[in-house]
Amino acid sequence: MRKLLLGIIVVLLGGLFLMNVPAPADEPVAPGSDPMYEKAVEIIKKYETLHQPRHYPLVGYGHLVQRGERYSRSKAMGEKEADALLRKDLNTFCSIFRDMGRDSLILGVLAYNIGPANVKKSQVYRKLAAGDRDIEQAYLAHCRYRGKALSGLKKRRVEEYNVLFVGDTLRATGDRVQPRGE
Repeated sequence: MRKLLLGIIVVLLGGLFLMNVPAPADEPVAPGSDPMYEKAVEIIKKYETLHQPRHYPLVGYGHLVQRGERYSRSKAMGEKEADALLRKDLNTFCSIFRDMGRDSLILGVLAYNIGPANVKKSQVYRKLAAGDRDIEQAYLAHCRYRGKALSGLKKRRVEEYNVLFVGDTLRATGDRVQPRGE
């Protein structure tokens, strides 16, 4: 019971602290009003879809059930609850990378899929931390599952990169978007 209460307190305090995490550097916004954050949520929903009981220990939009969490193994989570859980998880992952400024969102999105420890070991993280913004190849390299390249995962990475990194960079610099050939 004590651990549960402590966990609730940490989540509540963390939630208060994370309210503006997805915002670009030095641009506080109200929760839910950052269009890049909302795009990130939509991309995750699109590729994760609502998980069914057969996918347990994944619930909602790909939340990995942690020790002590109680989610049904026999009933699918509703969309509203799954959306709230996705946003809580994404806020947590973005907060891990908050020292990276506006790049915390793309790193948080990658962490949602591969885990924050793997992101911190990645070439993407090392390049951004060093100020190198040429991360396309490093980011798109994260399209393997159990050593096998998956076309669906590659498509997801391309969309994440183009919308959340290229789109955010263009928004921040005011440059015009140039069409990319496939």
